[in-house]
Amino acid sequence: MNSAEVPPASGRARLAVLASGRGRTVANLHERANAGALSATIDRVLASRACPAIDRCRTLGLAADVVDADRMSDELERAGVDWVVLAGYTRWLEIPPALRWRVVNIHPALLPSFGGRGMYGDRVHRAVLDAGCRVSGCTVHLCDDEFDRGPIVAQSPCEVRSDDTPDDLAARVFEVERDVYPRALQALFGGYRVEGQRVLLRRPHTG
Repeated sequence: MNSAEVPPASGRARLAVLASGRGRTVANLHERANAGALSATIDRVLASRACPAIDRCRTLGLAADVVDADRMSDELERAGVDWVVLAGYTRWLEIPPALRWRVVNIHPALLPSFGGRGMYGDRVHRAVLDAGCRVSGCTVHLCDDEFDRGPIVAQSPCEVRSDDTPDDLAARVFEVERDVYPRALQALFGGYRVEGQRVLLRRPHTG
């Protein structure tokens, strides 16, 4: 059984954020950090290919670079950060030993449903609609060696409406993501223990 103790952050947590797409999640975390709602600094933003997120983050004054996916693990080791936060990053990541149980992802559905390799973005929302679900939402989880299978930290639901398109549902899910991701990260910065598939927070996530 997986078992590990991750101590609280000493001061503001230093983050590397792995992004793709438009960079909305990074911008949200940056805004929360500047407002004092997230005790963290975003030291690096990395993407495995050129994308609007890189330009957006540079505009925000963040250090943002494109790094080949096969070099990402080495780059994270060199960055010397406390946690790695995935913000739409869809490539498999080899987690450096020093960052074991310190890599966090948010998935746009309520895991363990609608997760796994190839399940991201509109593919997830379309699958939720095709399944006739009345509730969807998002899941914050720690990452292990499998897509979307790491221990769950927090989940937040939202309504699925009968006339939803994948874009409609994506917009509603993103609204709950904007709230739950920074709050879950803040709870993790207070320290936690991993026991199997459970994350035991020293300072429980609320909401």
